[in-house]
Amino acid sequence: MTTPMDCKAGLPSHGRGLQRPRLGLMLGLLICAGQAFAGSILFIGNSFTYGAGSPVQYYRTDTVTDLNQQGKGGVPALFKSFTQQAGLSYQVHLETHPGAGIDWHLAHKLGVIGQQGWDKVIMHGYSTLDPARPGDATAMIRSMLQMAEFLRSKNPTVELQLMATFPRADQTYQVGGAWYGKPIEAMALDVRAGYDKAAAASGIQRVVPVGEAWVRAIGSGLAAANPYAGIAAGKVNLWADDSYHASSYGYYLEALVVFGSITGRDPRSLGESECSGFELGLSADQVEKLQAVAFEQLVASGMMTPASPPAKQYREPLPCASSKVAPIKRRSPG
Repeated sequence: MTTPMDCKAGLPSHGRGLQRPRLGLMLGLLICAGQAFAGSILFIGNSFTYGAGSPVQYYRTDTVTDLNQQGKGGVPALFKSFTQQAGLSYQVHLETHPGAGIDWHLAHKLGVIGQQGWDKVIMHGYSTLDPARPGDATAMIRSMLQMAEFLRSKNPTVELQLMATFPRADQTYQVGGAWYGKPIEAMALDVRAGYDKAAAASGIQRVVPVGEAWVRAIGSGLAAANPYAGIAAGKVNLWADDSYHASSYGYYLEALVVFGSITGRDPRSLGESECSGFELGLSADQVEKLQAVAFEQLVASGMMTPASPPAKQYREPLPCASSKVAPIKRRSPG
């Protein structure tokens, strides 16, 4: 179901196309550049996947394949970077469209999605579950079932995961928002409940708890709860300026939770000197704390077992190997 990777370039060895490789080539390249070949993964989603509102949107686009040829990197590119640092070689693809639910992908993109069978697929729908009826998961449940059936028709053994997306500050703190007057965790939990129903209806075993990780980051004191009230010193803003999409901090946390859920690896094993955090302008302390939040949420969700943090092996943060993007310059203190 997969095309071997050119590990050095991070691209399929037969170019960026989806041609089916010969079995001999496939077996011969299971391990390259010291990385264990882990198969193909497709991200299906919208702006919450491709990183709208932040530098993540065009991050390391040369390391992933955008099936819509729009030059997006996003969370898939962060996932790719994390897996490379962990010694895993995934073929990472994304099929995304702004403001789209899974119903849109079913109507417009099955020809693209179905060009090959995938080893793993992670997908999500619209941020409020239903744009016309916020909080109502009925249409999403139906669409997820249809997409799951289609993906299984291409590869019966495909591993499917749903991603419960992060809550929106604009929908919680602004008058007229569907969750106005409620705490930020209310939207996260409502969205999670919708994805749980969709997973059960589709026979999908795992829902990635991104929204709950956001709530945990806020509860831990790492992140601000309400960006409209200002960002206190020492806290990060998980949202972008529109308080709808995520900031680099928010997408970084999302990618860490996805990394842990897909690979089974402890996000903390990436270490405080993880190179993508450095390239995006995060401090080592912020990287370490976001990794801890991701791990704690995965434990709370029953996806990992409690464990002491890996032994620290501090090294000077450096740009990611073979990266073609320059790290964002941090402002000088004072």
